[in-house]
Amino acid sequence: MPSSPFSSAQAARESVAARLRELRRDANLTMQGLADRCDWNKAKTSRIEATKTVPSDADIRAWCTACDAEEQAADLIAASRSADSMYVEWRRIQRTGLRRLQQANVPLYERTKLFRVYCSRVMPGLLQTEHYAHALLSLIADFRSLPNDVSEAAAARVDRSHIIRDGLHRVVMLIEEDVLTHRIGDGSVMAGQLGYLLTAMSYPAVSLGIIPRSAPRGMWGPETFTMFDDKRVHVELLAAKVTVTTPTDVEIYHRAFTRLADMAIYGPCARSLISKAISSLD
Repeated sequence: MPSSPFSSAQAARESVAARLRELRRDANLTMQGLADRCDWNKAKTSRIEATKTVPSDADIRAWCTACDAEEQAADLIAASRSADSMYVEWRRIQRTGLRRLQQANVPLYERTKLFRVYCSRVMPGLLQTEHYAHALLSLIADFRSLPNDVSEAAAARVDRSHIIRDGLHRVVMLIEEDVLTHRIGDGSVMAGQLGYLLTAMSYPAVSLGIIPRSAPRGMWGPETFTMFDDKRVHVELLAAKVTVTTPTDVEIYHRAFTRLADMAIYGPCARSLISKAISSLD
């Protein structure tokens, strides 16, 4: 992964340009031949392939049509659109504190009908109690030397989570068993959080699966990610948030989620693991 948002965006642009160049060559077209079919100057073809000009959606459609590869246009357009936003350092989006970040995602959460969430170390944000969220966000604010608006941010996170109860959304969540014992906050915070998991499992919109430590691995544990319908994925790295919108890449996360889901336990078996974790707090 490139070390900065700029370098990552540039790499994404170069990837789009390389794919366009490959399409042209596969179609046995010269730069001039491609330009003639698209009704533009040869210099434009050259600038796009050299990443000196960012192609518009219309440019990409015309390019794919000229190369008899219309089926690749949607993928390339999505990749081009996401180039500037695909890799954003947390320090950029959290520099004014954590509350605004929670609120900024509300429109995306409201319009999403199906969430798929995988977490390997901490509780999914949509299932966090306010005390747990406060403890976790305090750690984040301290680690990243952010302005201290943790109380407001925790309240905003919990408020955002109303969608799991409003009947308009469906939430499918997978967590590793380690999440149940990975101590965030003190014992009372963890007890309250684990107890809330048992409550949330009864919500009609919520499906919670737990992947036991003993489960045969059909998929290694990747980074935490959230799928928003089948259109967008947010991947959480230590240094940055990666936004994936290219259909083929979104499908990779969908496939990974399916494999992870096959390893999980649900219902009474999952409740038993949660109850065991609560008992271990004594």
